[in-house]
Amino acid sequence: MEILFYGVTASLLAGLMTGVGALPVLFGRSMSRGWNDTLLGFAAGVMLAASFFSLILPGIEAGETQHGSIGVAALISGGGIVLGVLAVAALNELVPHEHFLLGREGAEVEVLAKIWLFVFAITIHNFPEGLAVGVGFGGGNVANGISLATGIGLQNAPEGLAVAVALRGQGYSRRHAFTVATLTGLVEPLGGLVGAGAVTLSEPLLPWALAFAAGAMIYVISHEIIPETHRHGHQNKATAGLTAGLVLMLMLDVTLG
Repeated sequence: MEILFYGVTASLLAGLMTGVGALPVLFGRSMSRGWNDTLLGFAAGVMLAASFFSLILPGIEAGETQHGSIGVAALISGGGIVLGVLAVAALNELVPHEHFLLGREGAEVEVLAKIWLFVFAITIHNFPEGLAVGVGFGGGNVANGISLATGIGLQNAPEGLAVAVALRGQGYSRRHAFTVATLTGLVEPLGGLVGAGAVTLSEPLLPWALAFAAGAMIYVISHEIIPETHRHGHQNKATAGLTAGLVLMLMLDVTLG
């Protein structure tokens, strides 16, 4: 129960950082497209580093400890990554949602308001992050969980601002944009509960769960974030942001994990 509490609480705090990032819209502050792409690139870098340093590598170590073979551990990690990618890809196809620039994806549903389609899109994005934090704590390595929660929280702030600014661009009020951006982070505690609970109940799932969470985040990075940051000709800024986020997460993992 203590591990579950840590996992849910840490993922909740990380998720609430979307609201912290969205605060400037309440005061009429905006953000240039270049800065937006830079900050989203930063988020991608944090997620990419977290996937490898905080999830995949510890998963391989756990698999080797359980099975006594680095080869088997690598196969489990590879299989978990593929399952994570496929799971989020399936959600992306089945759940009706709409991106701010890419347009509508998933199943066709006409009865839902456009704002809910945006919320579903962000939920698909945020759930794997909460799952990663929960799995990090569920493995019993609190330091690794703290490292993951810190990194995910840091990258949630620019994401929250980007969501709020995009909603303002769609004609929503400042308060509405801030509220929706904040609420989108609240799916992360659910992911944290699922991740921590699964690993706590079944220790052999740990290497699979770590790799699965990594695969889910890798899908989001490749399918959503990086294409978005390269859409407006700010590739260099986005790459600089990605590099900064990756290095920062590496340092967090070394110092905290």
